[in-house]
Amino acid sequence: MPELVSPSRTHGLVDILDRVLDKGLVIAGDIKINLANVELLTIQVRLLICSIDKAEQIGLNWWRSDPHLTIPSGAAPEIEARLTRIEEQLTRLAQSSGAQHVQSRSPKRS
Repeated sequence: MPELVSPSRTHGLVDILDRVLDKGLVIAGDIKINLANVELLTIQVRLLICSIDKAEQIGLNWWRSDPHLTIPSGAAPEIEARLTRIEEQLTRLAQSSGAQHVQSRSPKRS
């Protein structure tokens, strides 16, 4: 009876999450709203929770072709150049605001 109260094998959140991501978890359900036997609204919910490796194994790899998540081929140099320009502008702004801050705090001489 003591083994029922405190089981010898405990599952932590990490173990459960690891198992779910490894095997996958599918949640499916429908919500229907009817009024006087007239269907007003149907919501179909399909949720798949798994690791990226598991998703690729079952043929789900939509993120590889999503334009919002991928960089088009040949665009990397343009993005690097834009990033360099932005960093240079930030550096100049920080230097100019630092110089103005120092000038405003220095005592005035007459």
